[in-house]
Amino acid sequence: MSKNKSATAQSDTETRATSSHAQELRLWLRMLACTNLIEGEIRSCLRSQFSITLPRYDLMSQLERAPDGIKMGELSKRMMVTGGNVTGITDQLVSEGLVVRLDNPTDRRAYNVKLTAEGRKAFTKMAVAHEKWIVDMLGGLNEKERDHLYFLLAKLKTHVFSMTANSKSPSNLERLTE
Repeated sequence: MSKNKSATAQSDTETRATSSHAQELRLWLRMLACTNLIEGEIRSCLRSQFSITLPRYDLMSQLERAPDGIKMGELSKRMMVTGGNVTGITDQLVSEGLVVRLDNPTDRRAYNVKLTAEGRKAFTKMAVAHEKWIVDMLGGLNEKERDHLYFLLAKLKTHVFSMTANSKSPSNLERLTE
């Protein structure tokens, strides 16, 4: 492990909690630490192997799922970023010939964005490598453990969704502490 990765592992979000904190908080911080470690490694691999950032990869991933193109506003919603962020990333990818911006036939005020043939080819290479990186990182768990974790996270996701389904704000969770 490199010096930088070692320092990160020792100072991740999980180190904020002690045994005196609720187990649920420690679990949340452990999940966050795992997510941050995996995402950091993905960012690093994308940068070193493909000279691309994770947001650019994510935008291309959305476009790969919409072969006929997608509105800029819809991209912003799917990526959960501002329209300005999507515009900046799109501009970079257009200048590299990986995506093209087209007039939207049903809305003169909007543009559709889609992968070019070169962009699709580049994304396919990245996606294959991305999947391998994820498989390798989760390879520390055997198949039974991965299945069990997948099941437990689905159960957690359903529970949290049901708690927040009636409101777009954290008010449902806040009511639990009143």
